[in-house]
Amino acid sequence: MDFAQSDRARETCEAMWDFMREEVFPAEPTWASQLRENGEHSTPAVLDDLKESARRRGLWNLFLPRLSGMSNVEYAAVAEISGWSPVIAPEAINCQAPDTGNMETLDLFATEAQKERWLEPLLDGRIRSAFAMTEPGVASSDATNIELSIVRDGTDYVINGSKWWISGVADERCQIFIVMGKTDPDADTHRQQSMILVPRDTPGLEIVRHLPIFGYQDQHGHSELRFVDVRVPAENLLGEEGDGFTIAQARLGPGRIHHAMRALGMAERALALMVDRAQSRVAFGRPLAEQGVVQEHIARSRVEIDQARLYVLQTAWLIDQYGAKGAKTEISGIKVAAPEVATRVIDRAIEVFGAAGVSDDTPLAYFYAWARVLRIVDGPDAVHRRGIARHELRRSRPYVG
Repeated sequence: MDFAQSDRARETCEAMWDFMREEVFPAEPTWASQLRENGEHSTPAVLDDLKESARRRGLWNLFLPRLSGMSNVEYAAVAEISGWSPVIAPEAINCQAPDTGNMETLDLFATEAQKERWLEPLLDGRIRSAFAMTEPGVASSDATNIELSIVRDGTDYVINGSKWWISGVADERCQIFIVMGKTDPDADTHRQQSMILVPRDTPGLEIVRHLPIFGYQDQHGHSELRFVDVRVPAENLLGEEGDGFTIAQARLGPGRIHHAMRALGMAERALALMVDRAQSRVAFGRPLAEQGVVQEHIARSRVEIDQARLYVLQTAWLIDQYGAKGAKTEISGIKVAAPEVATRVIDRAIEVFGAAGVSDDTPLAYFYAWARVLRIVDGPDAVHRRGIARHELRRSRPYVG
């Protein structure tokens, strides 16, 4: 395995760091101020300026190999850099969740007409999207549990049911939902589900509420939806009836690389803040950096971040070489490892900062909330650990005894 950066990746990372230092980090207080002035789910005007600059710098749609020419290993380094400012930077370069996963899904499974109507404006950054799978009434970590119904009626499909924790919906730019539901409850377990495209303004689609994360309302929101006799044309189906589970699995492979590396980017910024605080703060007659417990926090954080990064890069390399199916267990592994490491590192940084760490004077409290949520989204850690254990129990051993 070779994780050395190519010349293209190195140049892109240098350009990304220039963009972060020159524009993204300085824009953070402006972004927050514009949200306060115009509403928590409004779109800060500064974001448009950042997007224009990202395009000029060649930092646009880097997540999609057919457009960027970058491998998963190469893009992973860019994703980590964007994680230093996880709300602003990914969207500024049009590499934000859930749009990246949705664009990859449309790129793989949409018809030409579907791509023209929805993928092209997403790639251009003119609209946003949502992926509607999780439901309030069932354990959605098992996707076969979903109950929302998608029933064929002549030239249409009729949709009934509820979804929640659907990211992106509070943003008015979110114009298209990829909805997963059951088209045939009597089919084989993994052929009951299908995915269908539902425009935001479709009659019968109700946005019930926007759910906070640990008290935070994200700009893009995480929302509860209700579908009551929602009718869309049959040509809105993605793939064929029964393809839903397969599409969902394909969607989650490279996307977990992005999530994991952004989480490590947050961890790196938390560690940088921790070190700066430790060097500038004095307690008991000495800088915090000379206190053994603080040194322990710093050292453990460095080791854990580097270990997790290597795990993610290994997984990205396996996807590049063999596809997501060839890295199934590793994809689950990084989904567990990276958010766990980020949560621990951010928690240590909060401890070094004390009360300031749980305030809004630093990004640490929000980082902690989001890192903890990453241990639930895209399948809870417990489900992934279960899959990893099953794989491990089936493995043959060169020697036991």
